[in-house]
Amino acid sequence: MKYKLIVSDMDGTLLGDNHKITEENKIALSKALEKGVKIVPASGRIYNSAREHFDFLDINTPLIACNGAIIKETKTNKLIYKNNIPNDICLKIIDIFEKNEVYYQLYSENTMMCKNLSKEDQRKTKERLKNFFNDDINVHFGDDLKEEVVKHKILKIIAIDDYDMDKLKKVKEDLAQIEDIEITSSWFNNVEIMHKGVNKGEALKALINYLGIDKDEVIAFGDNYNDLPMLELAGIGVVMGNANDEVKEKGDYITDKNTEDGVAKAIYKFLKI
Repeated sequence: MKYKLIVSDMDGTLLGDNHKITEENKIALSKALEKGVKIVPASGRIYNSAREHFDFLDINTPLIACNGAIIKETKTNKLIYKNNIPNDICLKIIDIFEKNEVYYQLYSENTMMCKNLSKEDQRKTKERLKNFFNDDINVHFGDDLKEEVVKHKILKIIAIDDYDMDKLKKVKEDLAQIEDIEITSSWFNNVEIMHKGVNKGEALKALINYLGIDKDEVIAFGDNYNDLPMLELAGIGVVMGNANDEVKEKGDYITDKNTEDGVAKAIYKFLKI
């Protein structure tokens, strides 16, 4: 099989534990490009945050962001696809988060809106976000994020709790009562919500139709639940060695961990580099 497209998750997949693309992965992606294979990132991140990691390739390529809610080209910023959460649904989701007293964030294309924190917690949050976002990302803290819903087109909403898994379970149960949303997770401590029909698999469908590529000509890489629709659609779904067993069971091939250049090793294997 001649593969024409590599689509890859970022955190826990292409990126090492320092939140940067590993040097070996950069080499492998560059060699894949030399063979005529297209490279497309597919991230749960905000568009600008994902885009900055691929400047080293110096190419104009589609980028899937916010778990498939938006696809834009990295150089031209041409919009290929966008599907935001309707305002009334956003407000219902916020009501559930407020009722359960869980911390949450709203994502638009280039803005992260965070539930207000103490000055010290805001400082710590901004410092932590430097690992994920560049200066092109607007981070807004507010007491009433419902006001932000009417100002922005919300692409993704995320609830986070590092300690209380029962609380997150209750949040999921409450969210299940809302129609027209997709619920997934990219880490053990979060719940991520998009509009109905939005996931990385549907984004990949839209993309291969746009590019004129068959799904069997695609290699997809991922490590978590939000990657599963994409992994299952692609000709080969490569799961990282650091993924949990439930995700690994859905893959066609298991490579090494993200900290062991698992993406590069699989690229070399399947592209015969």
